[in-house]
Amino acid sequence: MTAFYTYLFFIDVKQDWVMAVLRLFLLIVVTYHVLKHVRDTKAAIGWIGFSWIMPITGFILYFMFGINRVTRKAQKLATHRPWHHKFTKSNFNYTVQGHFYPLAKVVESFTQRALLKGNNIDIYHNGDGAYPVMLESINSAKSCVFLSSYILKSDDIGRKFADAIIRAHERGAVVRVLVDGIGSGYFYCPIAKYLKAHGVRIDRFMHTFLPWKMAFINLRTHKKILVVDGKIGFIGGLNIAAVNVLSKCPKNPVSDTHFRVKGAIVHELTEAFLQDWFFITSEKLDDKKFFPEVKEEGDMVCRIITAGPDSDMEKIKYTMMQAISLARKSIRIMTPYFLPDDRFLSLLCMAAIRGVEIDIITPEQSNQFLVDWARNINNKLPLRYGCKIWLAKPPFNHSKLMVIDRLWSFVGSSNIDMRSLRLNFEINMEVYHEKFSEKIDDFIILHKNKLLKLKELEKRFFLVKLRDATTRLLLPYL
Repeated sequence: MTAFYTYLFFIDVKQDWVMAVLRLFLLIVVTYHVLKHVRDTKAAIGWIGFSWIMPITGFILYFMFGINRVTRKAQKLATHRPWHHKFTKSNFNYTVQGHFYPLAKVVESFTQRALLKGNNIDIYHNGDGAYPVMLESINSAKSCVFLSSYILKSDDIGRKFADAIIRAHERGAVVRVLVDGIGSGYFYCPIAKYLKAHGVRIDRFMHTFLPWKMAFINLRTHKKILVVDGKIGFIGGLNIAAVNVLSKCPKNPVSDTHFRVKGAIVHELTEAFLQDWFFITSEKLDDKKFFPEVKEEGDMVCRIITAGPDSDMEKIKYTMMQAISLARKSIRIMTPYFLPDDRFLSLLCMAAIRGVEIDIITPEQSNQFLVDWARNINNKLPLRYGCKIWLAKPPFNHSKLMVIDRLWSFVGSSNIDMRSLRLNFEINMEVYHEKFSEKIDDFIILHKNKLLKLKELEKRFFLVKLRDATTRLLLPYL
């Protein structure tokens, strides 16, 4: 028996030694990889700290969720984008003068896209205004229809779009539809099944049930793009669902703003869609018919800006921050979720200190209660330095709008929160046009309702403030 216990003792010692070496090895691997690849300091400290406490669990979780494989895949595919600026005519390029020149120069440097002149933009509010025009465009399609949406519901509105898309496909148009793998249904997507049954090519963005691909599940496409025949484009915040048709009095109505564009800028929308389609499916679509000759449709100067975890730069956030730093008179923001990081807030505060009038419109109650709790803590700093935050009355407004000095506008799919600015794939459009910017500015001002006051936030019950402060720790994931 003594020999047997001695044997077990040495086995235990050997196993402990092996596990100790394994833990040390995994700890070194995670620490090295985090220090080399993770740019966010807080995230890096979190991963390293967790791995030191639980080396094996930390390694597994970091391998699944911490490594940005999206960037690596994007870099690998980047050399296979033959359409990049191939068809956009250089005679539409435009150079901005005046105090927005630094903004135009900076954005051009990190997007590698020139500002394009000769565009026209129409504004549509809610599905009531936008859907009929979008459907009319699809019904007139001859060569191609490209649609990307975070949500494409299988309700009466979604079916109208699906039927119009099917008819375009049957007429011989090249049709591609890309929907988000979560927003349009993770376990079951009826609209995808319906379109596939009629021969339409549709794919779900980063959708998977495979455990080793779960790292992608937190990365969503939030883009809303519709391009018809390479001549008409739509961009904005509007999903495709019955809740956006306010005249039908849906149970949980959602107000939104969408834009129809014509001119050279449509080529940029087409390119943005084709890049995403190629990224997901590896199908190359570079036929010249997708990029027809364009003519001047108006006098608006625009540029498309895409952003996402496939890039090493948060392009949409940096565009907004640069614009804020150049503001002289006013900054107006309308966003459903206002949860920016500290650097963004600091720029707003500095603008307020130098006398810029700042109005931020956000819903009195959003559709995410955790966001509502967390923003109470975030709002204190800008309120303290003179920014005005207004709580818009229902219905829930999902518009994403920004105007600087009533001269420059920024519209699209991106919210002003950490998820949109870092984790989501987003698309926005900057517009250098005074009359258009004045319209957006007036629309934002129209939604001023209840002015949020710092005293109201400070005098709340301490348990409520503790709840909000705790929720704010989830800021990068909300």
